[in-house]
Amino acid sequence: MNNRYVILPAHEYSSIRLIKIPKDFEQHEAYRHLTGIIAQVEEENPEYEWDDIAVMLEEHDIEIIDFALGPALD
Repeated sequence: MNNRYVILPAHEYSSIRLIKIPKDFEQHEAYRHLTGIIAQVEEENPEYEWDDIAVMLEEHDIEIIDFALGPALD
């Protein structure tokens, strides 16, 4: 089975994140799970930062991937 990745978009390009979802998650299940995790962090701490989300993702076996964002095409 191939690895599957999700891009977490952001208004600022430096805040875009790439994560690898567990192989046992279906695509629609992964999306719901990710949005649920992020919503939980936002509800528990309105002044959250990326590190708060990253910790929660890693607790759910979701791997954060380092990547290089290429130049803009526009």
